[in-house]
Amino acid sequence: MQTMPAHAAHHDDREIESLEEFDATVSARATLAGFRIQAVDLTDRTRELLGTDTAGAVFLGCPMRGDAAAKVRADGAMVLPPVPDLPFDPYRGVLYAPDELFAGLAEGYEGTPDALAYAWFQRTRADGDIFASMLRSVHDDAVSDALDELLSGARVVGVMGGHAMARGSEAYAGAARLGRELARAGLTVATGGGPGAMEAANLGAYAAPYDDEMLTESLGLLAKAPKFTPSITEWATAAFEVRARWPKGGTSVGVPTWFYGHEPPNAFASHIAKYFANATREDGLLARSTAGVVFLPGAAGTVQEIFDNATPNYYESRGEPTPMVLVDRAHWTERLPTWPLLQALARERRMEARIALVDRIEEAPAALKRLAG
Repeated sequence: MQTMPAHAAHHDDREIESLEEFDATVSARATLAGFRIQAVDLTDRTRELLGTDTAGAVFLGCPMRGDAAAKVRADGAMVLPPVPDLPFDPYRGVLYAPDELFAGLAEGYEGTPDALAYAWFQRTRADGDIFASMLRSVHDDAVSDALDELLSGARVVGVMGGHAMARGSEAYAGAARLGRELARAGLTVATGGGPGAMEAANLGAYAAPYDDEMLTESLGLLAKAPKFTPSITEWATAAFEVRARWPKGGTSVGVPTWFYGHEPPNAFASHIAKYFANATREDGLLARSTAGVVFLPGAAGTVQEIFDNATPNYYESRGEPTPMVLVDRAHWTERLPTWPLLQALARERRMEARIALVDRIEEAPAALKRLAG
């Protein structure tokens, strides 16, 4: 099964993103000159900061005592202090975890960091506040950096599909089995990180280390809260009940957005790259799906993703075209006839050998493997 690369194993060796890395660097090198220290609480590292050269260093959102801050500035370091009263850290060095975004769920979703970040986004976007806009951009760039570090060396397969797919439906169960099979084949499953088909695929990857009965039981537990409306609290609580019963789930990635903040992230992606800018999120998710993408039935958003993925394949702007598998012939040829246009675009180009339409979700893994070969 796919093992996610250890965090920080592949990032720029001048980046420090944890207290452990800070201590190891100071001990081994006796200098912080030229380093970038990102969202590390240095309140209790005053002695080290006072005694270490920090010329040319950049401290991004690192709490530190006044005398330490004055000394590193005197060294010529740049200090961008934490921004007070924000429901998120714009300088964060790692991706989100479900427990972090849903902290305080027992008192209601409205008070969780995820909901508070969405409320802040709505308020500041309406104000047109340039400082808030800058903070969103810095945050999203930090998330992209953390996502690249996490996925370095992984074979990533994207699973796209609509948020309307309800728990308890056969379609949802099928998407979960798909995620499980892909994870068991050594692939890292990446989704849009929301409800519906996205949650189902992340759930399947979470279930991969367990026996098949675990997924069956999980699907039954989740069916009591089929959709995130009318209550996100009940919907998310059911997911955390599953996680509590089977706490050692497999890894996968969710890439949701506060742009669609009414749509919460799902709790089964072990790593969540949540963005404010939807365009950055969409392009980033597809660009990182280097082992191909499976498109489950969806509506406007999924149609957009199909052609967002087809365009670089058509122009080969990212190199070799990546596999694209569309699931449900009737959906993609009759209800939303996307497949004929995709076929026409691909004709006599290298991407023609990398696209497939299958009738059933069970056929998707074999089709993906065939196209990749």
